[in-house]
This record gives sequence, structure tokens and C-alpha cells, in this order.
Amino acid sequence: MTPRFGIMSTAKKNSPKRITTHVLQEMKQKGEKISMLTSYDFSMAGIVDAAGIDVILVGDSASNVMAGHETTLPITLDQMIYHASSVVRAINRSLIVVDLPFGSYQGNSKEALTSSIKIMKESGAHAVKLEGGQEVVESIERILSAGIPVMGHLGLTPQSIYKFGTYVVRAKEDEEAKKLLEDAKALEEAGCFALVLEKIPAKLAKMVAESISIPVIGIGAGKDVDGQVLVIHDMLGITQEFSPRFLRRYNDLYTSIKSSVEDYIKDVKSGDFPNEKEQY
Repeated sequence: MTPRFGIMSTAKKNSPKRITTHVLQEMKQKGEKISMLTSYDFSMAGIVDAAGIDVILVGDSASNVMAGHETTLPITLDQMIYHASSVVRAINRSLIVVDLPFGSYQGNSKEALTSSIKIMKESGAHAVKLEGGQEVVESIERILSAGIPVMGHLGLTPQSIYKFGTYVVRAKEDEEAKKLLEDAKALEEAGCFALVLEKIPAKLAKMVAESISIPVIGIGAGKDVDGQVLVIHDMLGITQEFSPRFLRRYNDLYTSIKSSVEDYIKDVKSGDFPNEKEQY
């Protein structure tokens, strides 16, 4: 089969600066926005990295966009490692953060450490991410004790969907907003290098970003945070049914890919492909 490693060789040719947790901290201090996207496979990660993205999240959203599940809950630790390993092999510049999947850290700090070590050893990723506030501080501290960087995640936490029962905006009421701000400070004090805020009021997100010294990455959290993250399948218009207010589609690859496949089918059926120049 023809070798397909052009993406990696192109990225290495430019030898851009490697993004680290320290670089992200410097970016916040300088007021430079942080760009973050998800990726789950070698080919897409190579393109995203070559484009100059700062952070690639190997998200448990792979459960939805790669495997077709309704929620993020079904994806396993080994499946996350498979996706992360594929991404790591493609990148040259980006910081790679991997979601700890549901069931791999909740309520058991020892299991959280074991899961994180497994991800780091078997995938070669640079950091892990987990959902929750003060209730996961013990797990964060235990993971950090092994020298593994941790990114936090507050607001809408998809792994808790059955607890909340809905994907509506979180922390709109004063009590929940106060707890979220306290949780953000607790995650900073525990040692998280950054924090994702998902689907919360923009004013609250701004308050959080100004109240803590670590970078705050928003998704549906307004513009006054330190960076933004989107699921790449949503951003590129590969998915069609998911259309929240915070999503900006930069392409319509669903239509483009579908049209290309239709053209291919037509050419095969008519005998137009392959032509004289496309055969040996």
C-alpha cells in the first residue's frame, strides 16, 4: 500500500515551537488567546497541528462523533488511549490533553492515578483532563503527585448528564454560580494548569478568568476567557444535527464529502473512473 506519512513530514519540516503548560501560562499573562480543538485520529491531528493549533484535546466526545453513541459515557479507557496514540504520532507542536473517561476516576483517587499513568505511558500524551470541582480535588492531587499535568472542567459536565438530565446552560442561578467560582479556585489551588468552562453565562466565565491565574478555556462561555475550544467535527460541519448557539461552523464538509462520494459513484458506474491516465 502507498505510504501515507506526508502530513507528519510536512509538519516536522517547519519545526515550530512546542507548546507546553508553561507556554499556556505565559500566553494568559500576555493576553494572547489560546486555540484548542479536538482530534481523534492521525490524519486529522496532523492537519490541525500543521495549521498551528495550540492545544489538541483527545476528547471523550469521540464517543459521540467517532462511535455514534448518544452520550460520552460508553467510551472506555483503552479506546481513549487508542485515539490519543493516533493523535500523538501525528503532532509536532501542539500540547495533547486526553480526557479521563467516565468511570476511570470518579470517587477513587487511586484509580484516577492508575488511569492517568496508563494514558501517559501507553499514548505518549502530555496531560489529562477530568470533570468536576471540589469533589475531585483529591484525585487531582494524587495525579499531580506522579508529575502528570491536569486540566479541569466545570460548568456543563457531559459525563454527569444523567445527574442533571439536560444539556442546558449551567450556573445561571446565584447558588450554582457561587459554587462554580469556588470550584474553579479549588482546582487552581489543587494544581490544575488550566480549566475548561462549558456552557455557562459569559459574565460568570469572565469573572472566573479574572479570579484565577491559570488559563481558562471556554466552550459556550463567551469571549472574555483565555481561549476557546470546539469539537472539530462540529466546527468543520461534518456533523449536522448539533447546532448550539456557541458553535460557529467554518466549513460544510458534510455536503462537500457527500457530493464527492456521489461523483465517485457516478464515475465508477459509468466506467469513467479509472481513465487511461489512471491505470498502469
